[in-house]
Amino acid sequence: EVQLVESGGGLVQAGGSLRLSCAASGLTFDDYAIGWFRLVPGKERYGFLCISRPDGPTYLSDSVKGRFTISSDKTKNTVYLQMENLSTDDTAIYYCAAAQEHCWREYEYWGQGIQVTVSS
Repeated sequence: EVQLVESGGGLVQAGGSLRLSCAASGLTFDDYAIGWFRLVPGKERYGFLCISRPDGPTYLSDSVKGRFTISSDKTKNTVYLQMENLSTDDTAIYYCAAAQEHCWREYEYWGQGIQVTVSS
């Protein structure tokens, strides 16, 4: 059974930092791209960052460039999302998801989501 489990969310003040983790099990980490998505009430869930396999190319949306970075630890089958200089606009439920090899492919597996709240 494939599982993706996010952790590290919570409440942070504007300007602060958080690091989210996405631990994967039941899949071969080398074969999957891991994307990060977020969902804001009243809006559609959208992807903003992806790493195409461990140490592969990364893709970031303009809204997070310069503030968010993605990294992976192959030995732990874990992808990390480091978020800096957070603003209230970053408040959302964050999801990680896995797609075969490439960020542009359909995401087959999803985590349960984790809340990030940025207070002003």
